[in-house]
Amino acid sequence: MATSPGPLGEFLRAQRSRLTPADVGLPAVGARRVDGLRREEVAVLAGVSADYYTRLEQGRERTPSAQVVDALCTALRLGPDACEHTFRLAKLAPSSRPESGPVSPELLQLMDAFPHAAAYVVDPGFQILAANTTAKALLGPSQLALGAFDYLFVDSTARTYFAHWDHVARAAVSALRLAAGFANPHPAVPPLVSRMLAGSPEFAAFWANQTVAGLSLTEKVINHPDVGRITLTYQTLDVREAPGQQLTVATAPVGSPSADALSLLNTVVATRSTHP
Repeated sequence: MATSPGPLGEFLRAQRSRLTPADVGLPAVGARRVDGLRREEVAVLAGVSADYYTRLEQGRERTPSAQVVDALCTALRLGPDACEHTFRLAKLAPSSRPESGPVSPELLQLMDAFPHAAAYVVDPGFQILAANTTAKALLGPSQLALGAFDYLFVDSTARTYFAHWDHVARAAVSALRLAAGFANPHPAVPPLVSRMLAGSPEFAAFWANQTVAGLSLTEKVINHPDVGRITLTYQTLDVREAPGQQLTVATAPVGSPSADALSLLNTVVATRSTHP
């Protein structure tokens, strides 16, 4: 009976396929039947035997040491998020983050102190737990109700709302894979992955790519139905007092048209609350 490669084997194979011999300083010798490095080349770079590395990819070896995983991360040129993910897949990291509770009053107060920024908090399942007034106007009812993934892959308006939908969707899937890599991920994560795989071929294609990276600093261009096109910088931070929660703050350069549009959203909210 064939052995399943398992999450670690699948991830190593995907990362190996991204690299060429030139990327890692090796000569390109002979014809290659598939893209990427050969298993033997990765083994040499990591200082392990080709047989041992093959067993890791095939799932016949599932308990590598921390030293081996570290060497593989170096050999495969993995970034910090991908390295952390690899250690988790090898069961060499904490099994899960604690489940997040409600957003603290102090954090809510901090978010409301950002009058010229959109600030909101999501849980490990990327559901929006809280948002300041500007963020509520920026995100709109659909995103607030559905959460990031159902909005991105189910609500058709997302493809108009995000000027570069493909880029935003890929980044979101990459962040979800990071959240799913814990041995015991947050209870909301596995059902979310299963639902998206079953309901969205585009999500399935992005998921199969095996890219992993947390949300950090990025730029998004939004076609907002009330204030037009806005270019915003998004910065996402872990909430240390509530592991699993993430605070996202969207801003625009002072004096820019996008900053003016962001400020105008507060007026839109005030007008709607006065004249529903």
